[in-house]
Formats: sequence, structure tokens, C-alpha cells
Amino acid sequence: MKYQFLCYPKCSTCQKARKWLDENKIAYEFRHIKDDNPTEEELREWIPRSGIPTRRFFNTSGMVYRQLKLKDKLDTMSFDDQVRLLSTDGMLVKRPILIGEDIVLVGFKESEWEGVR
Repeated sequence: MKYQFLCYPKCSTCQKARKWLDENKIAYEFRHIKDDNPTEEELREWIPRSGIPTRRFFNTSGMVYRQLKLKDKLDTMSFDDQVRLLSTDGMLVKRPILIGEDIVLVGFKESEWEGVR
């Protein structure tokens, strides 16, 4: 199985995740999240499959998130508005994201990624 791996190469967490994938010989297609950010359609599919709230797809430590003051706005935004906003800028999206046939993992926690093969 080949996974889709969305990351920002300069991000240290993404670097750790990529190293982990390589060390575990897991095949993946690399996708630069800033140059090729997730589309609305992809996010509409991935968010429900991930089993996590839409809010956790936001890169809360990112500059764009802070500039837009999203901490105070997200709770009042609809799902559609959140997805639309996420799709406008890859730097708003938490990374890395690993997409497989039966999984969508957001962020890198080795314990969560252990089931990937």
C-alpha cells in the first residue's frame, strides 16, 4: 500500500515523521503542503475519516492562524467555513498528514503511527 504524505519540509515534526516512514520502509507519495495544499473536497473526505474534530486540522501554532485570530473565531464558524478556510492556505493545516486507504493521521505521534504498514 502506498500512502499520501503531506508535509512542510522545514517542519521538524514533519522531518521526524518522514524519517520514521523511511526507517519503517513504508511507501509514500510526498506532497508539499504549502505548494499543493489540501482541497475542499479532500478535507471534506479526510476530516470525517480521521475521527477527530475539524479544529484539530488547524495548525494552531502557525503564524497565519495567529494573524487571523482563529482561536476566537473557530467555535463560531460552520464546518463548511472551516473547510473552506483550511483549503486556502497549506500553512493553516496541521502537519504532517498521512492518508491511507483506511486511515487519516494528523500530526506525528509515533504511538498513533505504529499501526501503519
